[in-house]
Amino acid sequence: MAKSREVFVCDQCGNESLQWQGLCPMCGAGDSLRRVAVAARSKPERRSLAASSAEPQRLAQVAEHDEPRVATGLEELDRVLGGGLVLGSVALLGGDPGIGKSTMLLQAGDALSRATPTLYVTGEESLRQVSLRARRLGLAGDTLQLLAETSVDTIIEHARDSGARVLVIDSIQTMFASEVESSPGSAAQVRESAAALVRFAKSTGVSVLIIGHVTKEGVIAGPRILEHMVDTVLYFESDAGSRFRLVRAVKNRFGAANEVGVFAMTEQGLKEVKNPSAIFLSQHAQPVSGSAVMVAREGSRPMLIEVQALTDDAQGMNPRRVAVGLEANRLALLLAVLHRHGGIATSGRDVFVNVVGGVRISETAADLPAVLATVSSARDEPLAGRLVCFGELGLAGEIRPVPYGEERLREAAKHGFERAIVPEANKPRRAIDGLQVIGVERLADALRSAF
Repeated sequence: MAKSREVFVCDQCGNESLQWQGLCPMCGAGDSLRRVAVAARSKPERRSLAASSAEPQRLAQVAEHDEPRVATGLEELDRVLGGGLVLGSVALLGGDPGIGKSTMLLQAGDALSRATPTLYVTGEESLRQVSLRARRLGLAGDTLQLLAETSVDTIIEHARDSGARVLVIDSIQTMFASEVESSPGSAAQVRESAAALVRFAKSTGVSVLIIGHVTKEGVIAGPRILEHMVDTVLYFESDAGSRFRLVRAVKNRFGAANEVGVFAMTEQGLKEVKNPSAIFLSQHAQPVSGSAVMVAREGSRPMLIEVQALTDDAQGMNPRRVAVGLEANRLALLLAVLHRHGGIATSGRDVFVNVVGGVRISETAADLPAVLATVSSARDEPLAGRLVCFGELGLAGEIRPVPYGEERLREAAKHGFERAIVPEANKPRRAIDGLQVIGVERLADALRSAF
């Protein structure tokens, strides 16, 4: 029997210390070190997470080949993964409770099982519960293998015996490794369980899909090293009460990061949204004040999104600045530039800015739409009909270009927009049929063109 040793593991970052300390030496969290008994292993037993090569090779001698991919049956999920599931890869899917993580991977697992042997492992539900959900979703499940187990060693053994090429784990917080003497869900157990699954995937070529719980801060529970171990990290995003779900890739070794897939939650499970621009645009019978439409770029796809603003007399001594879907500090910066270079003051007024549909926009292309929507609300004057805009606003009042300007404009023209206010540098050399493009260099020029 292997001897055990005691270490102190941080609940926040998973860092190990040989003795207890008031503050974690790695992340600085207070009173986060917990005593954990870990089975001691000899040095030859310690293995790398990645598959090792017998001899060193020169970089130029390494043969190039495309990674084989398997379609998951959900085109939006394939888009986020970079074109499908790469054999031997490990993907981690996180999201709030009840948002649809298990539903998505059960649907994907059923579709994958028709093309390659697939094993769905549940540590949270019984096989009967999974079967009831599959029936509710209308899944045949004739080829999908199910297993209710929480021991990682047993799961890997069953995966080898069954010949599975895809392994789904629901969820990593319920798994445990026998060599770690702590309860499932602890930082040490999550780390060791994930490490065992990654080693199994890299050594056998089996693709592993892992579901992870998130904390109240919205990050995947467990040590931060968990996200570094895997090849792909996906996050579910949704507004409370909304039936639309966004799956965003925050890390992807086999595709583009920040790629987004859009789904709608229905009684039959998650349905793909082929035209996401339609759900992020409000269908106003006539132009309304405080509304501007922008073309955002999420991953490799341009999407039309409505940005709304509301200004009102402040109800207290300190005016409120609230941004939903945009960075709050960015909104304060834009209002200062609007006052200095646009001559429109918002002091003494509350300003609320919202991105429709629960989308979170991090790119600076939303600067110009947010400012124009705010001015429209302050003047109680709608923007010109069928108008789209995008652009970054500098501190000197200049309108700076953003990437992929022509692709954004073509997306707007495809949806019937007739006018576009864009940075002068993003104005295309060739005219786009049905779309009048107005290039502006200063904020004052944009305000004159918008109204």
